[in-house]
Amino acid sequence: MGEFVNVTELFGCDVFNDAVMQERLPKKVYKELKKTIEDGKELSLEVADVVAHEMKEWAIEKGATHFSHWFQPLTGVTAEKHDAFITAPMESGRVLMSFSGKELIKGEPDASSFPSGGLRATFEARGYTTWDCTSPAFVRHDAAGGTLCIPTAFCSYTGEALDQKTPLLRSMEAVNTQALRLLRLFGNTTSKKVVPSVGAEQEYFLVDKEKWLQRKDLTYTGRTLFGAMPPKGQEMDDHYLGTIRQRISGYMKEVNEECWKLGITAKTQHNEVAPAQHELAPIYAPANIAADHNQMMMRILKKVASRHGMRCLLHEKPFAGINGSGKHNNWSLTTDDGINLLDPGKTPHENIQFLLVLTCILKAVDEHADLLRESASDVGNDLRLGGNEAPPAVISVYLGEQLQDVLDQLISTGTAVRSKTGEMLQTGVKTLPDFMKDATDRNRTSPFAFTGNKFEFRMVGSRDSISACNVVLNTIAAEVFREACDVLESAPDFEMAVHDLIKKNAIEHQRIVFNGNGYAPEWAEEAERRGLPNITSMVDAIPALTSEKAVKLFESFGVFTRAELESRAEIQYEIYAKAVNIEARTMLDIAGKQIIPAVIKYETVLAQSLNAVKAAGDFDVSVQNDLLRKSSKLLKETREAMDALAMLTDQASSMQEGRERAVFYRTKIMPAMQALRSPVDKLEMIVDKTMWPMPSYGDLIFEV
Repeated sequence: MGEFVNVTELFGCDVFNDAVMQERLPKKVYKELKKTIEDGKELSLEVADVVAHEMKEWAIEKGATHFSHWFQPLTGVTAEKHDAFITAPMESGRVLMSFSGKELIKGEPDASSFPSGGLRATFEARGYTTWDCTSPAFVRHDAAGGTLCIPTAFCSYTGEALDQKTPLLRSMEAVNTQALRLLRLFGNTTSKKVVPSVGAEQEYFLVDKEKWLQRKDLTYTGRTLFGAMPPKGQEMDDHYLGTIRQRISGYMKEVNEECWKLGITAKTQHNEVAPAQHELAPIYAPANIAADHNQMMMRILKKVASRHGMRCLLHEKPFAGINGSGKHNNWSLTTDDGINLLDPGKTPHENIQFLLVLTCILKAVDEHADLLRESASDVGNDLRLGGNEAPPAVISVYLGEQLQDVLDQLISTGTAVRSKTGEMLQTGVKTLPDFMKDATDRNRTSPFAFTGNKFEFRMVGSRDSISACNVVLNTIAAEVFREACDVLESAPDFEMAVHDLIKKNAIEHQRIVFNGNGYAPEWAEEAERRGLPNITSMVDAIPALTSEKAVKLFESFGVFTRAELESRAEIQYEIYAKAVNIEARTMLDIAGKQIIPAVIKYETVLAQSLNAVKAAGDFDVSVQNDLLRKSSKLLKETREAMDALAMLTDQASSMQEGRERAVFYRTKIMPAMQALRSPVDKLEMIVDKTMWPMPSYGDLIFEV
């Protein structure tokens, strides 16, 4: 039996949260800090000094010796620089532990050493990290001891955003301003703030650490570049929500405890569809805190896996032939006094405010489908999207029967007079309790599905930051709310104007609504007829960032400047090219140093066996001959594919960084990589398992 864990005592114990601040800070200082957190009031250095001192004292009590500004540069992972609390020694030789308000508020990492897309040159090194006081500081415990981590934004000396958080905070301010305008039009004078709330479900794979170490492709790239499917995959549907194995249960228990200590509301855990695949989902939090928590959660998933003799794979497609991993971003808008703008209520047709918000969101997604698709772009996601495991690359909105019926009424007559209600669930078993089922079903094939009181954006990649998609969601929502308010605030008859606007949005943007099977081939054809973009790769999605429409959108709300958008596009092209280059060179390394020698060894043994059998008498050696012929043919194909891939990678290395190079990697090198994989995977099915140089798919996904 494991030791008892008191979750209520454990939760948030390593977080400098509101309860800790209220207890430790002087009342006046606490009130000033709360004004900054809730109202955006500027924080004075005097207040910051007091907060910093108490934060340091609390952190030292927690075992911290260092502090770090913890930020999210455009590398896809978090960054931090650790400084000890100690100051210069006194004459006595003793040291003091200090932490000032200035150190809390501002840090100075080297901006030129992070991706900047040309915003910072090598000689322009200065950058700043700035405390995000709306996301609480925390103490992280690891092999280095305790570290006080202070969530921060990261910008250049000239003010451009070099991270994920800065534009996210800007977009949250934008949607707050416009959503409040909308609420005031409907007579709401009490709500003071509208916050995007996000719950990010996290999928991941677990494999044995020793087997992982034997796979250079997993260690270098996070995914398998070679591998034949085992006799059994996921076709029996017996892993999804199946009994969690003891080794995994022990792992999940520790993951939960680590999350709870840091205030992450880890709630739902289960086996996912693919063997060795699992999921962890938290409760909702404000978007910036949810983004921070998701980064912390991914680190915890990896750290705890290592303790249990495993490795956590967060790549979107670590194994070909079985499901990949995503991150479902559940997004809604809630007020500080508990009103969810996406809650339809029991009679959605009568909820005019909800219908306006809903049709505005339809308009936003329809007009900016390309941006939303780009926000979920990732090198690994190209391998996942569009398969029967993830949403298709076409952006569409699922509303369900109830809201679809309301929308149809608005389009056909201009007025909605009824809402479908749930019926009694009929199980046919007398001993089972009766209950009302929901008024609508769910659709797991939709990339953007309405699920009761929120939208679930299912396209995000499993290792990707959720910041990018929420920046887009917040900003496009702000735009349509602003346009609606501009119309309604000047309308002589508000009720008539809001009725007309809802109908207009419904009619003009009904094409984005699709409630059917997103996996069906017919949907791609139908989407094309509707004029919906079908962007199948990251490289093709990136131009959406720098379109005139996108620049106008983001600049109008101060979320991004044109220069910031252009830099992000440049970084995305670089990321794609570099990632594929690493994969290609890893394939060449494995094929040349492991696969070909193993096959030659196998063929040598086979040839020796054939000769020995022949010498022993008049025996049938057709099997040996056939295997030798097949393996020799595939070995030749492997070598030819290697040479072709090597030539292409050499050609790409001489190209200038940018779109042209990224396109070359997608159109030339990716197919060449597949051409190398094909004969190698066939060889794996022939060569003696004891001679094959790496663990098989079966070893990796069924022996955890």
